[in-house]
Amino acid sequence: MANSKSVVIAALVANAAIAVMKFVGFVLTQSPAMLSETFHSISDTGNQVFLLIGIWFGGRKPTRAHPFGYGKAQFFYSFLVSVLLFGIAGWESAKHGYEALLHHETVNGEAVHFLGQTFPPVYVNYAVLIGAIVFESYAFSKAYRATKLEIDRRNWSGFREAFHKTSDVSTLTALTEDTVSVSGAGFALFGIWLSQITGNPIYDAAAALLIGLLLMGFAVALAWENKRLLLGESLPKEEEDLLRSKLDGWEGVTEIIDFRTVYFGPNRIIVTADVAFDPTLDTGEIDEHITDIENELFETNDSVKKVYIEPEVQETASESVV
Repeated sequence: MANSKSVVIAALVANAAIAVMKFVGFVLTQSPAMLSETFHSISDTGNQVFLLIGIWFGGRKPTRAHPFGYGKAQFFYSFLVSVLLFGIAGWESAKHGYEALLHHETVNGEAVHFLGQTFPPVYVNYAVLIGAIVFESYAFSKAYRATKLEIDRRNWSGFREAFHKTSDVSTLTALTEDTVSVSGAGFALFGIWLSQITGNPIYDAAAALLIGLLLMGFAVALAWENKRLLLGESLPKEEEDLLRSKLDGWEGVTEIIDFRTVYFGPNRIIVTADVAFDPTLDTGEIDEHITDIENELFETNDSVKKVYIEPEVQETASESVV
């Protein structure tokens, strides 16, 4: 959780600084792409605040009303972020870009005076967007390293698999936002440059529309991934099978009647199992086996935080015959 928090804080600082820079650039140049990027960064800044609230709320201790804690709060706030990313940043950016395409508005602005020199207004956009890419790349690198650590620890094939399997939604959301932010700034930079060299404002407007569509696409993907955790997803099959195999060969266990896992927070798993034990074992021996099995499951997967094993004593063949 501490790692997730540092990733989100880095993204928050970067986005807040960039939002101010982009807004200044838009005011000076009236560029549609810069306005889209301003919406984007303002939304991202607010989103990081929601993620921090989710991390704080999710770290609260269990209560009678919430006996397994508040870990799922992170799933809820990450889902909320995806909705805001779509509704504010994505929709507003796409709408503004579309309107600019229809009206073919020429980007105007006043010349900028700096250190006794006069610069065309478009240079402000270049400076702001290059600065944004630098800031966002720093935030992206932190989220990238955190995600790569989990990929290596889980032996996943890569980021695609991590996107579908991770429960660390705060880091996942930060990584997604930072990826879109770097890409969006790049699109804006390219669109503004094309408009400058061709004198045609359509490229600037098209960049704004493209940024909006990019944001909405990633927002839908994020919402879908958070939905699976909000609804109570189990461990990935291969990890669940590994835990199940520990019981299968355990001394005194004759049958696994039922075996289930479910996330109740980021990297927090509950395991429940109905297990048939050898009928020759007494109660004390069954209790010892259950304790040993629980410890083995904790060691096998460090995300397992709760284990509930319901013992079933299997009847002997002679007792079951009528």
